[in-house]
Amino acid sequence: MKSSSLSSADRPLNQFSGCNGCQGQSSPPVDIAFAFQPIVDVRRREPFAYEALVRGTHGEAAYSVLSQIDEKNRYWFDQKCRQVAISTAAGLKLDTHLSINFMPNAVYRPDVCIRTTLEAAQTHGFPVDRIIFETLESEYVGDRKHMVEIFKAYKKHGFLTAIDDFGAGYSGLALLVDFQPDIVKLDMGLLRGIDVDKVRQHIVKGVLVIARDLGIQVIAEGIETSGERDFFLDHGVSLMQGYFFAKPEFRALPHIEPRVFL
Repeated sequence: MKSSSLSSADRPLNQFSGCNGCQGQSSPPVDIAFAFQPIVDVRRREPFAYEALVRGTHGEAAYSVLSQIDEKNRYWFDQKCRQVAISTAAGLKLDTHLSINFMPNAVYRPDVCIRTTLEAAQTHGFPVDRIIFETLESEYVGDRKHMVEIFKAYKKHGFLTAIDDFGAGYSGLALLVDFQPDIVKLDMGLLRGIDVDKVRQHIVKGVLVIARDLGIQVIAEGIETSGERDFFLDHGVSLMQGYFFAKPEFRALPHIEPRVFL
């Protein structure tokens, strides 16, 4: 979920005092639902996680929802996304990790804004240590210090953290100096046709060395061919996501064909 940048200097002071400013924001203009796409562990031949992807209540595309979110309602939208994703996953009896996208610019005080997430996890009996919070690499450009504070707070509460679309911009490597997330999801632009593209291979191999040295798991996102799958398997990456394994399914957990693991 992408959002416009709002630095800490732009926020009213009362938004840092118990998030009173947050509570005064409007409710989202639309109801939301979720589709789920698996992140598979190819070596173990099983799903590692499911990413919750926002949709309209009748399965409308994410854009139809996100286009109605702005600075006035994004706090409530971000909070509602977390609660609905957790409740839906619990209702589907999801027994793997659950990956939830979040808007860092909707998080004013991490320890306060996380309370409704913790309450939702407790209410629905979903273990906190199976929840992954991921956000786009591009979200770090505006206020990297604030992003680091958010990730550190989430990690303290037992959540896993992930950077999505890693390698799509210039901020990801700089962020790793200040904070090492549990997971990085490689941008699909880096891996498209990587099994036959020497330039992409050299770049990705370098990223894999950095991640391995820092103890960060890598997810290859956007896998569409057996050649792309095999390249990452050959280079020690077993966590993958993409249409090759399964497309997102609305309010359901997609079936994964055994043949994709061969």
